Amino acid sequence: MRLGTIGTRSSRSLTHTVVLASLACLLLASAQARTVKQKKQVARSQYQIAARMREALDGKPEAQRARRDYERVLEAYRKVYHTAPNAHEADAAILAVADLLDEQGRVLDDPKSYKDAIGQLEFLRREYPGSKLRAEALFTIAQIYHDDLDDAAQAKATFQEFLKHYPHSNMAAEAQQALDDMETESAQNSARVKTIKNAVSAQARDNKDNKKDKDQKDQKEEEAAPKQDAKNDPRRPALLTNVRHWSTPDYTRVAIDLEQEVKYEAGRVPNPDRIFFDLHGVKLAPGLGGKTFDVEAGFLHKIRVAQYKTNLARVVLDVDDVAEYSAFLLPNPYRLIIDIHGKLPATQVAKQKPLAPAASARQPETVAASDSIRKDPVIAERKNPAEKPAETAKLTEPKSDETKIEDSDKTTSKPTTAPTVHVVVPEQSARTRKKQPQSVTHVATPTASGERSLIRALGLKIGKIVIDAGHGGHDTGTIGPNGLMEKDLVLDVALKLGKMLEDRLGAEVVYTRDDDTFIPLETRTAIANKEQADLFISVHANSSHDASARGIETYYLNFTSSADALEVAARENSVSEKSIHELQDLVKKIALKEKIEESREFAADVQKSLYTGLVSKNPGLRDRGVKKAPFIVLIGANMPSILAEISFVSNPGDEKKLKTNDYRQRIADSLFKGVSKYVNGLSGVKVAAKLSAERQGN
Repeated sequence: MRLGTIGTRSSRSLTHTVVLASLACLLLASAQARTVKQKKQVARSQYQIAARMREALDGKPEAQRARRDYERVLEAYRKVYHTAPNAHEADAAILAVADLLDEQGRVLDDPKSYKDAIGQLEFLRREYPGSKLRAEALFTIAQIYHDDLDDAAQAKATFQEFLKHYPHSNMAAEAQQALDDMETESAQNSARVKTIKNAVSAQARDNKDNKKDKDQKDQKEEEAAPKQDAKNDPRRPALLTNVRHWSTPDYTRVAIDLEQEVKYEAGRVPNPDRIFFDLHGVKLAPGLGGKTFDVEAGFLHKIRVAQYKTNLARVVLDVDDVAEYSAFLLPNPYRLIIDIHGKLPATQVAKQKPLAPAASARQPETVAASDSIRKDPVIAERKNPAEKPAETAKLTEPKSDETKIEDSDKTTSKPTTAPTVHVVVPEQSARTRKKQPQSVTHVATPTASGERSLIRALGLKIGKIVIDAGHGGHDTGTIGPNGLMEKDLVLDVALKLGKMLEDRLGAEVVYTRDDDTFIPLETRTAIANKEQADLFISVHANSSHDASARGIETYYLNFTSSADALEVAARENSVSEKSIHELQDLVKKIALKEKIEESREFAADVQKSLYTGLVSKNPGLRDRGVKKAPFIVLIGANMPSILAEISFVSNPGDEKKLKTNDYRQRIADSLFKGVSKYVNGLSGVKVAAKLSAERQGN
């Protein structure tokens, strides 16, 4: 009996042990699952952080980049796959590290970085056999061998391996072209060597007695000849290093990052609708050949990049229902900016607040390159951009492979560096011919000129305001005689202003930056447009060679003949006076009367409040007034937008005041009063909470 009892107890104990062990295993598995999920979420967030750091690096001129700049971004991407090797973004992060190493090798003239990039790509192919990026990795290895390491044998072998494994890839044609080019170059080199040998033999026969003296002379001349730096060789193609984009339902901005100034031409092909840009004298950086960027929102569906010819890159934008597009080249660093405006469906137009007035019904103008830039021939804009261009008549439509780039034998031949503007008149559909419902209007105060703009006539309210603190990161802006940096001053003022707009006005506020981070100028405007903001205010501080210069001035976007305004624009744009004149041409073409009027009114209200708020305890402070200039940060903004120069940091007395918290708060208070005055002149503000609820309802 006692033995049976013991046996029963042992059995129960064993059962309990098994149950407890099973529960422990389940709990452990559950905990591990949660840990894996959390790590993937951390990796996803880290990838976004790294991408922003990469964008900031792209905005820094190559001549100013140091190894530590690359190391910071490299480490940010490495954290992604170190945190969660099986994260969705892991293979993309590895590829990004390889791209950065390759770029580092080129910018810092470091051959080891090229080899490290190849090692990174081989790691991706070995450790991620299921990755969709394996083909791109192999293709990039071949490009690095060919373009950077000048190892023709390895490049040839790798391109051949690529064609063997991926014969149907959208990069296959480019790989085959590279092999053909290498074969042709090899044949030409062989012929050249043979010709030289024959010439040398003939010369040796004819000049046998003087051979020794002549050889010595030739050797001395060769040693004395300056060596051509391959990186600065004008015959070397410019590299296209990256493509960035921002989209809303009716607006898209695309930035094409380039290594140096290039010439380009735009064209449009219908059925299906697409806009292409031919970049002459340009080669794609490793990893970009045949690449497709999917766009999640708006009328831009895809961006496709390809090496169309040996020294010609083509970027194709697959679009739908585009009303207008413009393009302009920005320096320091060079990038081609493309702004595209689409037409919203009628139902969406009725709901959405007009972020920008409708495009004017003007005809396209002939584009001519500015004489101050280049005197090369320039192709004129087509009278009807919607028609298929004559030189692109053979462009084929993408078939089964959507990433295929048009492969016409004829390419554009007369590129330009001047801004390009196309106004497109789409065919009127039955949907757009229908009578639109009347908008409910509210009485708003007329502008200073006594007029009521469309914004005022429709009784529109302000819901979201974007505040842009100028400069940041490596871009310090102007520095005062005692060390005050513009970037720090304007960030503090911007944050103070934003808090008041949220607390007192009830507006939703978005900052282009809220810390010491560099944001490219074109990105700041794109942020405002993507956020569908109602107002955009960029906060800056002024500078002058005259240390006694003082005062307040507020700018809005327009072209100008004022030398002082152009000097300020050149400084804030970080470009030369030559480039400013090119921007002037662009502004003349794209500036819309409606937006200019409201921006001028906005600037006037802010200028008056800012000066009034600061002059009381500042005897001698000058009201420099409202001015117009071609600021890059304002170009393409779909809402009333201004740039406020809050004081002269270069003035020692004002610099001392600007270092104090009280004076900065007074500046923010004055800016707030100016914004409030403008908002109250419309139909008020749409409270942020209500705005958020409406968006959730939609």
